Amino acid sequence: MSSPSEIPWNELREQARHATSTSYAPYSRVKVGACALTTDGRFVVGANVENASYGLTLCAECSLVSDLIRVNGGRLVAISIVAGDGQPITPCGRCRQLLFEHGGHDLLLDAGDKNPPRRLAELLPDAFGPDDLGIRRNQ
Repeated sequence: MSSPSEIPWNELREQARHATSTSYAPYSRVKVGACALTTDGRFVVGANVENASYGLTLCAECSLVSDLIRVNGGRLVAISIVAGDGQPITPCGRCRQLLFEHGGHDLLLDAGDKNPPRRLAELLPDAFGPDDLGIRRNQ
């Protein structure tokens, strides 16, 4: 699946919305769920998990990537991230970097029914990634 029209966006959104019901957000009360499609056609999901020490909070995308690794799911192709109201929400900066590591520039992000999906490269231009490590090492 390489074209945005081939992505099952409705299924991604529905699973992301369901994931908000498993969110642990007693402090902000902002529940977030995420669902992504992998290169082998599987879905992985995640929900945010807050912590009284706010810096230890895990975003839904962090939970989703943990699920991806747990099931040996390959690479991310497309993702829907929604808030508790069911509407798309844009990933924070940390999560953009995390998603880049596991989906790359061409990862498609859901922008809702009325907007076309966006490529991660639009949200994180000139991203630093695994390919940069080899050329940055001291010889």
